[in-house]
Formats: sequence, structure tokens, C-alpha cells
Amino acid sequence: MPETQKNHRVAVIPGDGIGQEVVPQGIRVLERVAALYGIGFEWEVFDWGCERYVLDGAMMPADGLEILSAHDSIYLGAVGLPGVPDHVSLWGLLIPIRREFKQYINLRPIRTLRGVSSPLRDPAPIDMVVVRENNEGEYSEIGGRLYRGEGAELAVQESVFTRRGVSRAIRFACELAATRRSRIMSATKSNGIIHTMPFWDEIFAETVGCYPGLEAAQQHIDALAATFVLKPQTLDVVVASNLFGDILTDLGAAIVGSIGIAPSANINPERDHPSMFEPIHGSAPDIAGRGIANPIGQIWAGAMMLEHLGHADAAAAVLDAVERVLEARQVRTPDLGGSATGEELTDAIVEAIVPRSAAGAS
Repeated sequence: MPETQKNHRVAVIPGDGIGQEVVPQGIRVLERVAALYGIGFEWEVFDWGCERYVLDGAMMPADGLEILSAHDSIYLGAVGLPGVPDHVSLWGLLIPIRREFKQYINLRPIRTLRGVSSPLRDPAPIDMVVVRENNEGEYSEIGGRLYRGEGAELAVQESVFTRRGVSRAIRFACELAATRRSRIMSATKSNGIIHTMPFWDEIFAETVGCYPGLEAAQQHIDALAATFVLKPQTLDVVVASNLFGDILTDLGAAIVGSIGIAPSANINPERDHPSMFEPIHGSAPDIAGRGIANPIGQIWAGAMMLEHLGHADAAAAVLDAVERVLEARQVRTPDLGGSATGEELTDAIVEAIVPRSAAGAS
């Protein structure tokens, strides 16, 4: 085993609902693999989220971003609470973190895991990654409402696409595709969205021209959604705007078996700031407190954090363990057709984690 390395300082935000259940399970897995691979973690837990908002009127303290900046990574659960509007939770915590720390890449792997059945008729393996532009696009603060509550009420929301923002997302996707199967697909809607999407298409064409080894294509978002369902095996790396990437990855989670298994990473590629790792599911208040939430999305997000921190072998050991447990089909949560609790599923995964050489992995 390698020598113990300098501890990674990780800010932990369990958030609300099932986030408070699955984050401790994710930490248990990370602690187990850390012990095997000589990795050190220092955890600092923050009670930020909608419950705090109800009490204090803010999702996090005024100096929250400054506090987070002292950490190497952020490990997030989920935020959301009945009675607190979704735009409050999103704009009060997640988006400020993503923008302050220039986490302009949202990385979401979509692949079938051994032992999890896809609802699609064609069972062929799915293995793609969606690169979502994470700092601008359709999720802007520009706009407003006028004549609230009146018959003439109007709402205006502006999308913001900059050459820098679009270019860096597409470059990241191209470089990722070059390490995989060398195929890249761009999500667009330039036949209907007259300014921003042709701008996106132009930058896509310019950028992929610098990567002659890639097979590049683009599809309108509606047709691409159909491709996700009908021919997902043809996709390798998909690059998309903030909104399109958000929608496509929820669809992607569904076609590989459960939104409960899907992870994401909010990446600052330059590593000037901490990156943030979270499952893509929400706080699921309908099942919160019952102990049945699937922890795999949170665990897989932890594996993505390990890889980002330079521990690719440890990350692979976590995913190997997850797949071995799922393949055994003995312990699985209700969303996967079983009756186990999240804690029981985590117990099995923790027990299954071994160094990759011992597991016979190549």
C-alpha cells in the first residue's frame, strides 16, 4: 500500500431529506477505501440547506463561500424541502458555489452497471459522459417580472452564452472524448432558438476542427433525447448547455436503471478552487426518514471525487465493489427492486471493497 498522503480537507454538506441519509453512507465507503489505499481525509460537516433557511432566512451563512474556499473538495448531498421554493434552494446554495469557484464543467457519467437492468428493450451496455456547461447559458440571473398578479403580468428570462464559456466547455469535452472512443455529440436547438444556439454551433464547429481525430456530430435536443432512448450505445461524449445538459442527464439516469445511482461532479478544471461532488437526485422528501434511499449515487460521486484528487485506483475499487454487490442481486434498495435499507446496501459495498489487484481487476 502507498504511504499515507497529506490529508484532503473535504467540506461536507448533507443538505436536506435523503441527503442527510446517503452522505454518511458515502463517507463510510470513502473511509474504507482510504484505509486500504493510504489516503487521508479531514471532514468538516456544515448544516447548510433548506432547514437552515427556514430558521435563519439563508441557505448558508454570509461567509459560507469563504469558509468553503479553504477546502480541497465539497461533498454535497441534496437540497430541497417542502415549503421552500426550489429556486430559493438552488440560487441560495448550489449556483453560488458553482460560480464562485468557477466550476464551469458539470460532468455526469451515464453507464449501465453490472446487475442493474435498464428499462430499455435493447440491453446492450451504455457508456457515455455528458459534459454540461455549468456557469451560464439558460441559468442566468438576468430578467424579471412585471405587473405581478395582474392580467398583463409578464416574465422575462435571458440566456447568457459567452465565447469563453462555450469554448471552454466544448474544449473540455473534446479532450475527454480523445481519451475515450473519440466521438463527440453536441446538443443544440438552432432551428428554433435563433441567436444562442447558432452561436453554440459555430463555436462547436470551430473547436472540434482543432481535434481532427474526433468523430463530431450535432443533434437538436428533441432528436437527441430520442437517441438517448433508441440508440444510447452510439453515444460517447455529449456536450450541452446548462439546461439541455440538466435535462439529458436525468433522462440518462432513467435509461440505466435508476436516478438513485447517478453521480455528478462540478469541476474547476484549473484546480484553483475546490470542486463539488454530488448525486444528481433531489432530496426526495416522499421517502426521507424511511432509510430506503439508494446511496449509490452519493457513493459514485465520492469515487469521482477520489479520481479528481488523484486516486484513480481507489476510485475504481469503489466502483468495482458497487458492481459486485449489484451483480450478486442479494442486497438492493426498493428503487432497484429490492427491500434493503440504504445502510444495508452500504454495509455490503464496504465489505466488498478490496484493492483492485486482490479483486482480480485488470
